[in-house]
Amino acid sequence: SLEDLRKRIRRLHDRVGSATDAYNAADTQATKQREKIDDLERRVTSTRRNLAALRKRAGAVARAQYRAGGLPPEARLVLSEDPESFLRDAGLARRGHQATKSLVNSLAATEERLDGYRRDAKQRYADLKRNRERKADAKKRIGKQLKKAERLESRLTADRREQLRELERQAAYARQLRWLRTGVLEEIDAEASAQGRKAIAYATAQMGKDYEWGAEGPTTYDCSGLTMRAWEAAGVTVPRTSQEQWRQLPHVDVEDMRPGDLIVYKADASHVGMYLGDGVMVHAPRTGRQITVQGAGSYPILGVVRPDDGPRQD
Repeated sequence: SLEDLRKRIRRLHDRVGSATDAYNAADTQATKQREKIDDLERRVTSTRRNLAALRKRAGAVARAQYRAGGLPPEARLVLSEDPESFLRDAGLARRGHQATKSLVNSLAATEERLDGYRRDAKQRYADLKRNRERKADAKKRIGKQLKKAERLESRLTADRREQLRELERQAAYARQLRWLRTGVLEEIDAEASAQGRKAIAYATAQMGKDYEWGAEGPTTYDCSGLTMRAWEAAGVTVPRTSQEQWRQLPHVDVEDMRPGDLIVYKADASHVGMYLGDGVMVHAPRTGRQITVQGAGSYPILGVVRPDDGPRQD
C-alpha cells in the first residue's frame, strides 16, 4: 500500500541521514588528524634543521680548537701574553660550549619526542581512515536500498505520487498537532537575536532549493549544510553535522528557544532545522524534497541548541 511505501521510504531516509552524518563526522575527524600530522611534520623538520645547525657550530668550535694547536689550557695560560684576558675568554668559551651542548641535547630529546608523537598520530589517522571507509561503505549500502524505494516511488502515476506526498503531510501534521497540544507554544515567546535574524534571512532565502546528501550550498543543501551556512552568513561558525551541532553547541530548553535556534531531531541527532517562531521551522527534509517551512514538531524533537551563545561547556 502507499502507507507501507511511505513508511519504508521514511525508515530508509532516517537510516541514510544517520549514515551520512556518521560518515561526515568520521571524515571531519580524519581531516583534523591529518592536519595534526602535517603540523608535527613541520615541527620535526624545524627541530632537525636547528639541531643540524647547532651540531655544525659545535663542530666548527672543535675544529678551531684543533687548529689552535691542541695545546692543553694550562700550557696556553702560561704562554699567553694576557693571562687575565685568556681566563676570561676561556670561561666564556667554556660556558658557550656547555650551553650549546645542553641545547643540542635538549633538541635531540625534543626530536625523539616529536617522532614518537608523529608515529602515534599516524596510527590514529590510519584508524580514523579505516573508520571513515567503513562509514562510507555503510552509507553506500543504505543508499542503494533507498534508490530501490525511490524507483518504486518514481514508477507511481502522478496522482499516486501526490497521494504519497499527502500521506507524508498528514503524518507530519499529526506529529505537529500532538506537539502543540502539550501547550509548549504558549511558553515560547523569546525574540531572535540580531545574528539570529541574519541566519533566518539566509535560510529562508534558500527555500525551494533541492536537498542533496552532503551538500553545503549554494544550489543544494543537506539539513546541517543549510543550518551551518545560515549561521555562517550571520558570522557564527557551527559544526558541519547535525550530530556535532547537538554535541558542541549550547543546549537550551524547548520552552526557552527563540527564532534562529536549531532544533535537533531524532534519537541519534540525524536531522536539524532552524526555528522561525510561531511553532514552525525551516529545513532541508530529504532527497527528492526541497527546502521548506514545516511545523517544528513534525519530527521527534531531541532538543534545541543555540549557535550564538558560545561553545557548550560540559
